[in-house]
Amino acid sequence: MATYDGLEAYYGDLHNHCGISYGHGSLDDAFRNAREQLDFCSVTGHALWPDMPAPDANIQTIIDFHKKGFARLREQWDGVQRTTAAYHREGEFVTFLSFEMHSCADGDRTILYNSAYGDLLEATGLTDLHRQLRSLREAGIGVIAFPHHIGYKQGQRGINWATFDPEFAPVVEIISMHGCSEADEGPRPFLHSMGPADYASTWQYGLAEGHVAGAIGGTDHHSAHPGSYGHGRTGVWARSKTRDAIWEALLARRTYALTGDRIRLQFTLNDQPMGAVLPSTERRELAFDVVGGAPIDCVDVIKNGALMRRFSRTDFVAPVEETEVRTKLTLEVGWGARGRRADWDVRLGISAGRILAVEPRFRGPEIVAPQEAVSGTPAPGHTSHWDLDGERAIRFRTVTYGNPNNRTPATQAVCLEVAMPAEAEVWAELNGHREVHTLADLRAGARAGRLDKIDSPSYRFHRMPAWWELAWQGALEDAAPSRDRTDVYYLRVRQVNDEWAWSSPIWVSAAV
Repeated sequence: MATYDGLEAYYGDLHNHCGISYGHGSLDDAFRNAREQLDFCSVTGHALWPDMPAPDANIQTIIDFHKKGFARLREQWDGVQRTTAAYHREGEFVTFLSFEMHSCADGDRTILYNSAYGDLLEATGLTDLHRQLRSLREAGIGVIAFPHHIGYKQGQRGINWATFDPEFAPVVEIISMHGCSEADEGPRPFLHSMGPADYASTWQYGLAEGHVAGAIGGTDHHSAHPGSYGHGRTGVWARSKTRDAIWEALLARRTYALTGDRIRLQFTLNDQPMGAVLPSTERRELAFDVVGGAPIDCVDVIKNGALMRRFSRTDFVAPVEETEVRTKLTLEVGWGARGRRADWDVRLGISAGRILAVEPRFRGPEIVAPQEAVSGTPAPGHTSHWDLDGERAIRFRTVTYGNPNNRTPATQAVCLEVAMPAEAEVWAELNGHREVHTLADLRAGARAGRLDKIDSPSYRFHRMPAWWELAWQGALEDAAPSRDRTDVYYLRVRQVNDEWAWSSPIWVSAAV
């Protein structure tokens, strides 16, 4: 789309944790894991909770580990800044410094600096935090404070839309391992001990109240694994993979929230990009261009919190196949007995053609609070790594432990975007076990296997979809625009593998 010419999609995680406060794993491991699959990252330290509940025997353990975590971060803050700076590489891997403030009254905030260096602030609450941030900005320091896990009930660390200020929060985090905060019904319910989601704390509620708030995702992972697959990520449209360019995209709200797959999402209204605020006009031409990480199930255009139009697979016609097939090849490994470690050494390749892109889909161990790290659970660390292996193959090493239950995946995967002749083959060597499939076989359906007898580690070659299943373009016109109120439009994408994306809105405002 011409609107996005000169911009590129980059993927990151700006809100996640490790052992620098309360959490698990080292800061070095966190950044090493991030470099495997992200373009930009901030590793967040838990820093303060101005309205922490009063001492109570029923929750004293929770109070104590928070206080210890806050103190640990302050002791290490100088080293956190130095390490954040050491991993930054302009054009290769971008790092930001951040810390977190809890708030029962107003909702938690991730304070993010446009730098690897910054003060670890103390504040009496959100108003005081905003006062200090304004002073930092007046001194030329780039800083924002975006809300996260906003869906919890207000007063219980969910967002308070009455005190939300877009001056300091151009974006809000609507997806993480806590759940999805888009609306009070949808994917990824809130299941943490902090409680369920509340309608008055959702993103749609805030947009209906007239707030200008773009969308991002973050894992909120606590085990040194930024971008842990399936928990939340942020896509930005930026001019380069540099700190200032990504920062500019955040401030402009050219951002979108993802659960896991690198969905490439473009959305325009009257040729303006996501995040834009436009003056009222009767001409409302909307368009999108989406490339999924797996077959797309539907693309929804949402207007003022309601479904305006759903594009589905029936809206697209399969084109005639060409001699060279463009598709995506995904190999997933794991399974086996619960809690039993499996070390993987995998080579994956194609017999002819080209690898166009590599998308690792690595997960970290699913432990959050300190008391959850018990015997038999995976230990944090730098557990997954990949490299190109010649022109038409990659090699990756990873660790799995079997899925902890029948609904929570703990597998690891890599997805390759490839262009292959129709007669080509896909091959893999998995811990010395070699398997070969024709492209035609994998176009027909997924193929699975295991390394040994029942309960042994297993693997799955996903179906390799036709390109038209992955790449959709669409357009429509809003024939009934409002003239005396602000209309809010955004795009929501669902894939058949239950991975999602949400664009930042575009506002058409009578007040502009």
